[in-house]
Amino acid sequence: MNIPILYEDGEALVIDKPAGLPIDRPRKGGECLEDHLDSLKLGFQRAPTPVHRLDTDTSGCLLLARNPKAHKRFAAAFEAQAVTKVYHGVLAGVPQDREGRIELALAKISSAEKGWRMIPARKGKPSLTEWRVVAEHEGRTLVEFRPATGRTHQIRVHAASGIGIALLGDPVYGSRSGAARTMLHASAITVAREGKPDIAATSPLPADFVALGFADG
Repeated sequence: MNIPILYEDGEALVIDKPAGLPIDRPRKGGECLEDHLDSLKLGFQRAPTPVHRLDTDTSGCLLLARNPKAHKRFAAAFEAQAVTKVYHGVLAGVPQDREGRIELALAKISSAEKGWRMIPARKGKPSLTEWRVVAEHEGRTLVEFRPATGRTHQIRVHAASGIGIALLGDPVYGSRSGAARTMLHASAITVAREGKPDIAATSPLPADFVALGFADG
């Protein structure tokens, strides 16, 4: 598997993570990002390490740190909400509004039948996502999401419970039908750095978005 590199300097890489590639080794085994980190050394002694998470199904921009000091600084930037992230997702329907701001606190629940999931909960962790409609095609909607926080499954739950329409192909918060994966793509990331240029990368919409009638621009 060839993993495209969207940004590279002495501290950081931003890769274009393929959909379907988990960051951590699945319990049942199988390929994961760890298998490709040595090939991303690019002449450095250390293999880079991921600073944040993307769901297995989610494609697009993933920041890797090339040394432990950089990892610590980048992790602190995420914690301080000093990282700008843009996602695109396909909703399995057309919302009434064209844009909005979703503030739904999220908490994790688990059951033997359904496994674990995130739910809106008054005592959950504060979560904020801004969104706007980009395009509509054949009863589906391409939406740009700008999460101000980085909770697990945040965009997926905010789409389903905040907008009221789940992401296409989402088996947990919507339905598997209509797509082979949850249609969510990390399109851009920017990390500010003191005394250095920003880390900034963008990833074009992948082929499965294009196949549904949505393309960049």
